Amino acid sequence: MLEVRDLSKAYGDLYAVDHVSLTLEKGVYGILGANGAGKSTFLNLLTDNLKRTTGEILYDGTEILKMGAAFRKEIGYTPQLQGMYEDFTAGQFMRYIGALKGMRGRSCRKQTGELLELVGLAKHAHRRLGTFSGGMKQRVLLAAAMLDDPEILILDEPTAGLDPEERIRLRNHIAALSKDRIVLLATHVVSDIECIAEKVILMKHGKVIRFASPLELMTELEGKVGEFHGSFEEVQKWKEIYPKGEVIRRSTGYVLRVAAEELPEEFVRVNDLTLEDVYLFYAEGR
Repeated sequence: MLEVRDLSKAYGDLYAVDHVSLTLEKGVYGILGANGAGKSTFLNLLTDNLKRTTGEILYDGTEILKMGAAFRKEIGYTPQLQGMYEDFTAGQFMRYIGALKGMRGRSCRKQTGELLELVGLAKHAHRRLGTFSGGMKQRVLLAAAMLDDPEILILDEPTAGLDPEERIRLRNHIAALSKDRIVLLATHVVSDIECIAEKVILMKHGKVIRFASPLELMTELEGKVGEFHGSFEEVQKWKEIYPKGEVIRRSTGYVLRVAAEELPEEFVRVNDLTLEDVYLFYAEGR
């Protein structure tokens, strides 16, 4: 169990993370929010890469600052920016990360082979990272984060910059690796978490504004999502009033989909709600 109590990170008068309290048990948690919402700062506080301004972080009842290296051993972390040695092969990079984690040679080599196989890169183990695509590098980072079987897996924008096919492939690998551990996946791409997250942490301006399951969040929005069907010109006029609305082109014409507390009579209420609607309502709108 990971308990976060009144956690904050301030830069002068600006709070990047603003008094967050959460209790996390085994499962997949999607941290959703726009760029600048505080997602990466929150994750860096959890890994103790940043010094907190206020609050406590407890792992199974013990403050992580007291645990030190023992806590870091329980973490697998994939940062937002890819920091890799381009001249290393995938296998060399994995063994290097394993050495930093204090793993023994035989165990590290065994896990390196197993994890590269799991993310579909076993046949590329001897290729240099500089020849890898962005998606392949992300899969290597994911495999490296899983070395030594961590209890907590922290992934910061793991699909950033990937094409749709690579994003789906990496998402499937994350789902496969998520059993029996705490997984925190921060993103502003709703599709990254909508099928694998058991709970969603919605962040805005450093605050957690909602913490619930996708189903609960979507149920709360019943009656607050609507669509306007019309010509391109008509849709654009409504878009000026609802700039966060989503314009969709269908075979029947143009549609503006909006999530809001109140909707005009011209909009047809819809029942097929999505997590994207939730994101637009809470994180982008209101």
